[in-house]
Amino acid sequence: MADHQQKIHPVHEDVEAQHTPSVPLVPRGSSKSDQTAHHYPPFQRTLPVLHSKPPKNKRSCCCKFLCWTISLLLLLIITIAIVLGILYLAFQPKIPKYSVDRMRLIQFNFSADSSLDATFNVTITATNPNKKIGIYYEGGSHISVWYTDTKLCGGSMPKFYQGHQNTTVFNLPLTGQTQDATALATSLQQQQQQTGNVPLDLKVDQPVRIKLGKLKLMKVQFAVRCRLVVDSLTQANYSINIQNSS
Repeated sequence: MADHQQKIHPVHEDVEAQHTPSVPLVPRGSSKSDQTAHHYPPFQRTLPVLHSKPPKNKRSCCCKFLCWTISLLLLLIITIAIVLGILYLAFQPKIPKYSVDRMRLIQFNFSADSSLDATFNVTITATNPNKKIGIYYEGGSHISVWYTDTKLCGGSMPKFYQGHQNTTVFNLPLTGQTQDATALATSLQQQQQQTGNVPLDLKVDQPVRIKLGKLKLMKVQFAVRCRLVVDSLTQANYSINIQNSS
């Protein structure tokens, strides 16, 4: 009977296993996503990035252009000054001198239609004091005599060449006609009575060429103005007395 009795063996249960949690332990403060596997993105080829050049600074370009322009102008001015200085020392230029030596009134008549016919004979002396400079007096000149704003008569200078240190005397006939000269006649009469003289202006516009040694320069325009004070403009065929000139 004893052999057929069932033996009861105690089963030792693992107490720790019974209290083992069914879920894996996760450290505090970690998220669920930390437990997942890391998935790396597929390999992608990186293309080089081409950077465009930065736009040029327009203000800087303008400053450079302005600096170059100013530098070239200064260089040109210095060069011209040096050349003029050399020419001045080499030729020692002097201004030509002009003088009105005599005026003769050939005609000065007021007509019935209030017009004025005037004819003067003017003697002018031109002096070139330069030792190495000649003067070409070109055609197209004009010489005139004015009272205030009224032109009385006019003429021209002859075309000629004046050499070094030369003095030339011209006898120039000047003729002219003034329409509606009634106011002019009254003004001349009042001027004569009040001051005893008549102011006149002699104007000369003369194109010339300067000759430096053997070099003939370009044509330039000379403008000569002479202020005259004469005693009277009343008698024909009368040598006018020039009281003052400047």
